[in-house]
Amino acid sequence: MTGPDKPNDAEPALVPPADAPHGTDNTPVAGTDEPPGPDASPGPTAEEPNSSERALLPTATPARTRAAVRELLRPHRALAAAGFGTLMFATAVGLLTQPLLGHIVDVVTEHRSPDALTRPVLALAGVAVVQGVTTALGMSLVSRLGETALARLRERFVARALSLPLERLERAGSGDLNARVTRDVSRVADAVRTALPELARSGLSIVLTLGALALLDWRFLLAALIAVPVQAHTARWYVRNAVPLYAQERIATGDQQQQLLDTIGGARTVRAYRLQDAHTRRVTERSRAAVELTMRGVRLVLRFYSRLHIAEYVGLAAVLVTGFLLVRSGSASVGTATAAALYFHSLFGPVNTALVLLDDAQSATAGLARLVGVVDEPAPAVSAHADGATGEASVTLTGVSHAYVPGRPVLHGVDLEVRPKERVALVGTTGAGKTTLAKLVAGLHRPAAGRVEVGGTAPDESGRLVGLVTQEVHVFAGPLAEDLRLARPEASAEELREALATVGALGWAEALPEGLDTVVGDGGHQLTADRAQQLALARLLLADPPVVVLDEATAEAGSSGARLLDEAAERALRGRTALVVAHRLSQAAAADRVVVLSGGRVVEEGTHDELLAARGTYAALWRAWSHQRSPDAPATADVPR
Repeated sequence: MTGPDKPNDAEPALVPPADAPHGTDNTPVAGTDEPPGPDASPGPTAEEPNSSERALLPTATPARTRAAVRELLRPHRALAAAGFGTLMFATAVGLLTQPLLGHIVDVVTEHRSPDALTRPVLALAGVAVVQGVTTALGMSLVSRLGETALARLRERFVARALSLPLERLERAGSGDLNARVTRDVSRVADAVRTALPELARSGLSIVLTLGALALLDWRFLLAALIAVPVQAHTARWYVRNAVPLYAQERIATGDQQQQLLDTIGGARTVRAYRLQDAHTRRVTERSRAAVELTMRGVRLVLRFYSRLHIAEYVGLAAVLVTGFLLVRSGSASVGTATAAALYFHSLFGPVNTALVLLDDAQSATAGLARLVGVVDEPAPAVSAHADGATGEASVTLTGVSHAYVPGRPVLHGVDLEVRPKERVALVGTTGAGKTTLAKLVAGLHRPAAGRVEVGGTAPDESGRLVGLVTQEVHVFAGPLAEDLRLARPEASAEELREALATVGALGWAEALPEGLDTVVGDGGHQLTADRAQQLALARLLLADPPVVVLDEATAEAGSSGARLLDEAAERALRGRTALVVAHRLSQAAAADRVVVLSGGRVVEEGTHDELLAARGTYAALWRAWSHQRSPDAPATADVPR
């Protein structure tokens, strides 16, 4: 009867403080302790959250997004100057092509000697070589600038996302965060790698080419500028329509991913309740909404292109007419008019590129604003003494109440104190509130009422004071040694071996094909559930927090494996303040004190022997647990639920 508080054991894969917590995104269900996991029953009254009910993560304003870009680029001013300076030189060299071609036209029309063509042809070849080399160098420098800034933005985004309170991420839904991590980052990355260098080169080409037209004859410049009003109007029209459209598309995509995650993650429950048609309908509706917004974007871009072609034809016609009039009046040679026409024609590429890149720029800007919005989210303050603190710490809960849904409290006015280095076991039936209380102490949730203090400060402000190991842990892809160093990056090989030995894992770790250098996790050597738990306990030792919360951390293994994990947990908890959610009452019997929860309230408290003598709730649980075991069953047999 002392099984976990959550439906179907669905629980985020949480590990010691150095590891990343993984939350759920579903709404709670009445009568349960936790928000349901992927397979939790939706219940007859559970309602699917839609985008209007979810509190999406914030999106930065345009002004804040621009400020964030300046902040990212400020440390790399020298690299920016080198990149754009090189591109400017390459563009200036390339502008010699049109006058040289115009000179060749004059040589031909004036019937000069063929030898007069040698120098301009060789000059054209030299221009091509110099422009090609300098353009490649400039583009690489600008790309390096963009990639460096993007890498810094990614680091800040991940760091802030991991520091956000779990309930904040749950309210937003995993679809929203997943869309930002994948699609938005991908759009920004594509823009940095392609749009930014091309836009820089195109902008320089436009400015310098217009200057070259003015040098030929100011009237050519005026003729070329006839196309500008059409292009400017097109750009304004596109931006005005594209910005809100792409923002809506991002939200619709997040809703679509959220629904897919909910449907696929809860497939067993969907089938059990015969909800396939309803979930299929929701997926279809949200997918249709996302596709419709995408098609609106396609139609917008097609109209954008057609308007650009009109500007090209108008401008080229004006330049050609101007050239004809100037040549007829003797104010310009045929070669000069040819150079002017070639200059304007050469603007087709950079102008169209710059305007067309508005599509990528608007899409990337929308994604960038969503990333910056998360980066700017206030992170829990960490007390100055908390980070890396060791030694003794107490845990105090005063009048703590909590509810995942208003009006459906899970905990009611809980008062509890765990003294320094004391081990307290939490016991109770399913839905009693054990896991919720453990998460409050670990700082994954904030209480709706009351106060939780760890070492005299709130858990989410306590830095590395609290270590958490749960039933499900994550093995990160990479060498086993690097997985361990997530808890302490500076740990030596000897310290890693010592931590593994303490939890009884050194033998199998050194027996791996490449020892501690063996790649584990996705794409590598797969660890069994009990070995993954030993790895989590070893990380706990390396992190060395004074307070530890074990939420059924040894429940995944079978009886023999559970006995070994219990021994490993016993060694990992020595000298620490510990709160243990007991999956087996043998764990409660070994604790300094047992706290019994029922209906979100503390109903009993005392040592194992005291509670047995009191013949109350704990004694009844103990009798039920003891009777379900055969005489030969190990002491670690699971409690019936």
